[in-house]
Amino acid sequence: QVQLVESGGGLVQPGGSLRLSCAASGSTFSRYAMSWYRQAPGKERDMVAHITSAYGSTSYLDSVKGRFTISRDNAKNTVYLQMNSLKLEDTAVYYCKATFGFINYWGQGTQVTVSS
Repeated sequence: QVQLVESGGGLVQPGGSLRLSCAASGSTFSRYAMSWYRQAPGKERDMVAHITSAYGSTSYLDSVKGRFTISRDNAKNTVYLQMNSLKLEDTAVYYCKATFGFINYWGQGTQVTVSS
């Protein structure tokens, strides 16, 4: 069982930056692939960024490439999402997900609002 707790969301102006954190419980964090998803009102939940467990390879949603960076610190059981040059359309609830094989764990989400 893994518990995930996101933090770092908030209100930011267009062009601003935020860094989300997702802290995981347990001692096997390094074995999990980690992802950030987001869901805007009335829309489906989309994967924003992914980082593998073994080599830390990353992948991104096209619309956030060059602006968002996912990283992990296995010593701290934490995955991060650095979000720069934020746009109005980045407004959503952001969720952290841990994956090991067919097992997925989700966090409770953190709200990110981009508004002037």
